[in-house]
Amino acid sequence: MNERVKDNWFPGRWLGGFSLIVGPIFMLIGVILRSKFHFFFPDQLEAYKAHPTLLFFSYSFFIAGNVLLWPAVISLCKLISIKKPNWALWGGSFAVFGLFARTFHAGVDHLAFQMVRILGVDTATKVMAQTYGAFHIFHSFSPLIMFGWIILAIGSYRAKVLGLIRSVMLGLMSSLPLGVLKGTTSFSILATLALCIALVPLGIRVLKDGPRPGFKKIIGSVILISILLVGLFVIGELG
Repeated sequence: MNERVKDNWFPGRWLGGFSLIVGPIFMLIGVILRSKFHFFFPDQLEAYKAHPTLLFFSYSFFIAGNVLLWPAVISLCKLISIKKPNWALWGGSFAVFGLFARTFHAGVDHLAFQMVRILGVDTATKVMAQTYGAFHIFHSFSPLIMFGWIILAIGSYRAKVLGLIRSVMLGLMSSLPLGVLKGTTSFSILATLALCIALVPLGIRVLKDGPRPGFKKIIGSVILISILLVGLFVIGELG
């Protein structure tokens, strides 16, 4: 295999490095923004009624960071797989499937907040209380994300991608509370801060590991991203 093929890996240095930096930071911002409110779902619904903009940004930052973690996890697995492919395979698979579970929960959060806005907080709380334990296939993925971070942490250390301390920091993500309308606890801040310590320096390293893009490539990428963002906004408004 020639060097050009080896260098062109998915999701690539730029998306991978960017997501390793921004994903953890967004999740940390999200949990901090709602840290003054109580943890359980009735309190989160009350908080949305009193501070809708703050809760909107809190949950938006959190789920945006969660979505950005899929290229981050794949990039980490790419580095782990050089020496420990099995740890990368299982840790990455578990973690990515777990990210889908958090994304599903975010959809339920959004619906619950719209019920507060349209039907009132009492009705929304009653509906959520009666449906909170309802089974859905994505609930089956929930345990995977906890084991996934631990496996990735061990694999990162054994493959010498991360040192011992930052590998432990990565493993602490398994303590991040999981589920619908979850507020912030000390574990939430600890887990997301630890994720920043583990992955942000790695993201910087990934971005630096290669030549800088040319001016034309930068401009082309900015134009493409702008078109995609405008397109998504227009489609969202039409929908």
